[in-house]
Formats: sequence, structure tokens, C-alpha cells
Amino acid sequence: MRVFENLNIDFLGKRNIFYLISSIIILLGVLSIVFRGLEYGIDFKGGSEIAIQFEDPIDIANVRTQVDKIGLGNVEVKTFGGSTGILLRTELQEIPKSVLPVVRTKIETIIGNIYPGIQKQIIDTAATSITYFFPDPQTAEAISNKLYEVGFQTAKVSEEPTNTGIVIRLGIADWIKENLTEKFAGNPFTVLKEEKVGPKIGQELKTDAVVAIILSLIVILIYLGFRFKFTFAVGAVAALFHDVLITLGVFSVLYGVIPGLNLEITVSIVAAFLTLVGYSINDTVVVFDRVREDLKIHKTLELEQNMNNAINKTMSRTIITGVTTLITVLVIMLVGGEVLKGFAFALFLGILTGTYSSIFVASAFVLEVAKRTKQKVQF
Repeated sequence: MRVFENLNIDFLGKRNIFYLISSIIILLGVLSIVFRGLEYGIDFKGGSEIAIQFEDPIDIANVRTQVDKIGLGNVEVKTFGGSTGILLRTELQEIPKSVLPVVRTKIETIIGNIYPGIQKQIIDTAATSITYFFPDPQTAEAISNKLYEVGFQTAKVSEEPTNTGIVIRLGIADWIKENLTEKFAGNPFTVLKEEKVGPKIGQELKTDAVVAIILSLIVILIYLGFRFKFTFAVGAVAALFHDVLITLGVFSVLYGVIPGLNLEITVSIVAAFLTLVGYSINDTVVVFDRVREDLKIHKTLELEQNMNNAINKTMSRTIITGVTTLITVLVIMLVGGEVLKGFAFALFLGILTGTYSSIFVASAFVLEVAKRTKQKVQF
């Protein structure tokens, strides 16, 4: 782009202004993280996630109202993939004990409607299932089929011809399905997926995610230390910490503020952080490469002048790459669906902060160290 060919902007001469801007943004983000915290998805905190698909478009407000009446506490209800999809999230992995009597009453009402006054025996009651025994195999089979029709998951106690027992599953998805089937009888739906993550697994994933990010930064530090100089490597890694802190801070500040934008920290968001680390370091390396070339060619110029020249020369490439990538990410964020919005938003922020930090953090850090130590940078 010719408009950026002959730039002569004193970027590093204005670095103190941008130090202040970065410090304020990071401080606000850290304060939000400390006092408001980050909202973790079920990947990290454990819980259940159920996706259901209706045949016709559904009013999400109506679904939310009906789900609130089920008795499962705080269940998050969102659109999923379009006007016919619903995503339900809850920290629960099994039906609460307070709801179990309601579920049992519901089951026994259905049984009583089929066979009024029938003799039955409850052999086992747990948080996830109830086991009934009936007088004969035919009765057990008929009741099992009827319960299945209304939304409960049932199974025989054994495959013997004389089996008279059935096990009724009491999962969260089953209880939600049973209630919504009745409320939305005119709009049938199917359960697309049900995912459960235990709190122990969630904690392990959280630890692994932090380790993955730290290890990536250490490897980048070592690589850049060999490719350039250690000061350059530290500046690049400082810029990456800057990018990640700002992105995390924005996620904390904006969570629940923008309707339809899910800013929970999930495994996909961690993947976005690692991606933005790669994008940011690539932009920084391009600038550092040009700085190294200019230092070899213009040995009599001051370091600040050489660095400003390098940034100006690479600005055309930076703008073209950044804008084209931003357009792609913006399209994903707008029309990519509920699952991809948070991921795309993290990349969107990462591209902006990565471009900014390669100039006003990474390059400025190298310049500050050189000026304070009064050492001449040579290659």
C-alpha cells in the first residue's frame, strides 16, 4: 500500500504516553480480575452442558422461563447455532436432592396412570437413578416403554425373560427433556449433546492451560535469545505478557455486558490466547529483523532512529496483515455462532494488542534497556 511507503513517524519518541495508556488499561483489568474475577466455563469449573435442537424457531425467553421452573437452580440458557438451537449450562452434574422427590412423584404418577393401584417395589434410589420392580415382566416392559416415550431413559435390570425390574435414569438432561417435552409439545426437539466435566478434571485442565502458556513463553524467550539478543527476547516476552493481561482484563470487565457475547474462559479461549501469542511474536520478530538489518547498515545512527526507521518501513506490512486478519476474525465473531464468538473476540483483541505491543512494548523495552545501561546494541 503506497500510502504507507514513506512514513516518518517518531513512534518511540511518544513511548511515555503509551506507557501510561498501557499501565492504566492493565491496572483496570487486574483490578477487575481481583474484585470481579473471571467467569470460567464448565471446562474448568465442572458442570453439565446440554444442547437441544427444536424443529421450529423457539423463543429463548420462554425456554428460560420454563427451565427456571424445573428446580435446578441457576441454569444458563443461550441460543446455539441458530433460532432453533438452545444451549443449557449448569454447574450441577446430578439432580439436587431437593428435586428428587418431585421427580419420583412425577414417575409414580405416570405409572399410576398406566396401571392404577399397581404393586411396585423400589429396590434402589440414588441421585442418578431409581430401580423399580413390578409383579410381572409384561408390566415392567409396558411401563418402561411409556416412561421412555415421555422423555425418561429406562433400561431393564437384566435381559432374562423373567425380568421384572427397570432402572430409570435421573440425569439433568433427562429431567430437562421431560419437562420441556410437556411444555413444548407442539415443537418437538432432540438432545444434540450432553457433556459433563467433574471439578477435579476441570482443575487439572486449568493447571494444564496455565502451564501451556508459561512453557510457550519460555520457549519463545530461549529462541529469540539465540536469534537476536537476550534484551530483544525479554522485550518480546514482556509484550506477550502485556497482550495476555490486557485480553484477560477485557474479558473480566466486559463479561455479561455485551448481549450475546460469551466471554467465559474455556479451552477454546486458551487456544485463542496461544494463537494470539503466536501472532504477536510474529509481528514483533518482523520489526526486530528490520531493526537488526538497519543497525548493520546504518551503524552511525542512534538506536532510537534506527528502530523508528525499522517500524516505519514495516508499517505497510503490519497494516495489511492486521486489517485482513481482523476482517476475517470480525466475520467469525459476527456470524460464526455462539461457540466461536468468544474465541474470535479474543483473537480480535489479540491482533490489536499484538500490533500495538510490538512497537510500544517490545521495541520500547529494548530501547529503554539500551539507554539505561548505556550499552551499544550491535549485531
